[in-house]
Amino acid sequence: MMRPNSLTSIAAVAATALVSAAALAVDTPKIDSRVQNALQTFYAQGDNHRELAHKAAAVLVFPRVTKAGVGVGGEFGEGALEVHGKTVGYYRVTGASVGATLGAARRSEVFLFMTDEARDHFMNSRDWTIGADTGVAVVKKGAGAQYDTGTLNKPVLAFVFGEKGLLGDVSLEGAKVTKLAE
Repeated sequence: MMRPNSLTSIAAVAATALVSAAALAVDTPKIDSRVQNALQTFYAQGDNHRELAHKAAAVLVFPRVTKAGVGVGGEFGEGALEVHGKTVGYYRVTGASVGATLGAARRSEVFLFMTDEARDHFMNSRDWTIGADTGVAVVKKGAGAQYDTGTLNKPVLAFVFGEKGLLGDVSLEGAKVTKLAE
């Protein structure tokens, strides 16, 4: 039987392998194109999405997040942060998990920083951990869901959409977001 530390080490190795398999150089034109396509899809999936994004202090978009594993898994994606419609930085999301991961899938993620404080905290963080560093409301019914006032009062709204593949774990919790050197 494996010890918890062994499982954590295996998860870290799986996440590192997933990150290593990705391109080493930041391809900003490709990321920009994918971000714009993901935003158009996001806006088309909900009547209020464009309005919410325009109200947000910043919008972080990961157009392609790949998550895979069997018991031990990892995730990887690259995206961009936009403030008032202009890209201000490029970011990578990575994560490792032990336990409930089975399969492989790709999806898009959009984070709306609804307050200046949430945006500034994110931008000034060396590594931002989703769910640990700020109050993130994940819209559970997909990108086309209706939101209640409790959800809209959170400083960060997270949307997951465009899932392709089969994966037994679709959580965002614990993934780390790191700024990329350009």
